[in-house]
Amino acid sequence: MFDFDQILAVFTLGGPVVAVLIGVSVVTLSVILYKLVQFRAARVGHHTAIRAALSEWDIGQLTKAGQVLGTSKSYLAPVVTHAMKAAHRPDAAARLEAEAEAQFLKLERGFRLLDTVAQLAPLLGLFGTVLGMIEAFQALQDAGSSVDPSLLAGGIWVALLTTAVGLGVAMPTSVVLSWFEARMSAERVFAELAMTTILAPEQSPQTDVA
Repeated sequence: MFDFDQILAVFTLGGPVVAVLIGVSVVTLSVILYKLVQFRAARVGHHTAIRAALSEWDIGQLTKAGQVLGTSKSYLAPVVTHAMKAAHRPDAAARLEAEAEAQFLKLERGFRLLDTVAQLAPLLGLFGTVLGMIEAFQALQDAGSSVDPSLLAGGIWVALLTTAVGLGVAMPTSVVLSWFEARMSAERVFAELAMTTILAPEQSPQTDVA
């Protein structure tokens, strides 16, 4: 469990910059948890039924492809269903691509916030360090001839605390964002493959889509 006294001590030592960074970390964690739940609910990466339907479509079994596709819970299932029904239209490719992209944009909401945090958190930490160093040297100057080396050393490590907190927020955020982006890149590749299979199957249709 978190020790409130320890958290308060960090606030006191790091000053307002650390308080801002901890607030940002809470918001960032909330966004990450929300995206994980959203990805799970949308069945991102789980397209077994769609793959099976595409296999049936590719060999001309349109009715069976529609039946198999109906069992899918993936967020791409409605787009693929529409693609199968509109495959004969000349403008199908452009419209289906736009529909798929609209689904991707819903899943990518929040990515820009995570990217901003990953870039700005280290800068905020550095800003806090600069402010801390200024205070440390001012204290050293005020001490005059009775300079205590521990006074400067203590001020420096407190100042560096903000940089450590900034990096501690930025690094995991960057890793998680990279993972999210990799998942979405794979989704786009899969959607492109699905559209290509639907619009240009290997065999001619044997029956109409149910």
